[in-house]
Amino acid sequence: MAVIKPFRAVRPAIGKEAQIAALPYDVYNRAEASEVVKANPLSFLAIDRAETSFPADVDTYADEVYARAAELYNLRKSEGSFIQEENACFYLYELVMDGHSQTGIVGCAAVDDYLSGVIKKHENTRAEKEKDRIRHVDSLSAQTGPIFLAHRRNDTLELQKNAVKKSAPLYDITSDDGIIHRVWRIEDEDIKAQIIDVYAQTDSIYIADGHHRCASAVRVSEMRRAQNPDYTGEEEFNFFLSVLFSEDELRIFDYNRVVKDLNGLEPDAFLEQVKKAGFTVTECEPAAGESGQDAGCVRPDARGRFGMYLDEKWYLLEATQAIRSEDAVAGLDVSVLQDHLLGPVLGIGDPRTDDRIDFVGGIRGLKELVRRCHTDCRVAFSMYPTSMTELFDVADAGRLMPPKSTWFEPKLRSGLLIHEI
Repeated sequence: MAVIKPFRAVRPAIGKEAQIAALPYDVYNRAEASEVVKANPLSFLAIDRAETSFPADVDTYADEVYARAAELYNLRKSEGSFIQEENACFYLYELVMDGHSQTGIVGCAAVDDYLSGVIKKHENTRAEKEKDRIRHVDSLSAQTGPIFLAHRRNDTLELQKNAVKKSAPLYDITSDDGIIHRVWRIEDEDIKAQIIDVYAQTDSIYIADGHHRCASAVRVSEMRRAQNPDYTGEEEFNFFLSVLFSEDELRIFDYNRVVKDLNGLEPDAFLEQVKKAGFTVTECEPAAGESGQDAGCVRPDARGRFGMYLDEKWYLLEATQAIRSEDAVAGLDVSVLQDHLLGPVLGIGDPRTDDRIDFVGGIRGLKELVRRCHTDCRVAFSMYPTSMTELFDVADAGRLMPPKSTWFEPKLRSGLLIHEI
């Protein structure tokens, strides 16, 4: 059963939250992060990506970068940009995008629940990607980016959330991308006790987004445990910052693929190989009068269907029964495309390491696939989004999805609520 506890958050002083709140550190490359910080020095990205304080020839992972992150964090606290709560609280965090609202409970999850499998993952992590966040968390002694967790709907939690949201929020801001972020503080002891009790009766919680941040937080906890062999389990380093959402509020977007070449094939030969691989191929004409961001593009409307853009044309691919599967992992659309087309036809053996393939989050729209094929790629594939049910099924089976299977929007902001360890 899960342990979720309140915590004494470090958070922006009232009036500073809009300037401080920032998209996750890994949304940007170094040049983009530097531009954001240049325009807004108070952005939390200055701490999350402290290499923005240095010339471009300074290594992103140099010792002085992590020292600078800690220096900036402590400076922001000393100057009053951040304050710390007197008492441990839970929080509600609501995000509204395009009229869709989702509200999570912010608290701290137990490292031991991750290690025991109560908190389940669906994606592999890579040690080299973890290393940076391990050093960042350890240098600051703080977790600055919340882990996005999901669980099955619980009516008691929904009632409590609705009751809390009747009061005025602590923060209510609209970010540059038009997404509304609202935060409420939960101080009532009875409500806190009910939240703790509900999660104590929950046997499975799922990492939706933030696998590397979660693994890094756990690794720092293990380091602190080794340094403190008499630890009790109650120390803050035994817990990691999380936002927990009910599955029915979440939206998974498509996570599309672009490939740089046709693996030595001419277009007609490539199309024939796609058919032989087990897909029907239908050339698509733009619908008459079609308008909007993705006009003329093929967006799959069901599992087993894929859009493909090649040489100024869109095609609809459909997997035949011969290559479909009831297996929790092999049956995923991302697996079908990888196992029967990207691998055998285009020669993409390991999509995690092959630099011939790239991944485009659905939030960018299908026109981004067209743009990529006009610049640095040859063929693109639009995907039908993975579902929460598929995610839960894979995680419950103790299995892992292929890389880049899910893209969640909207993104949680860093710097709004921080957990010191």
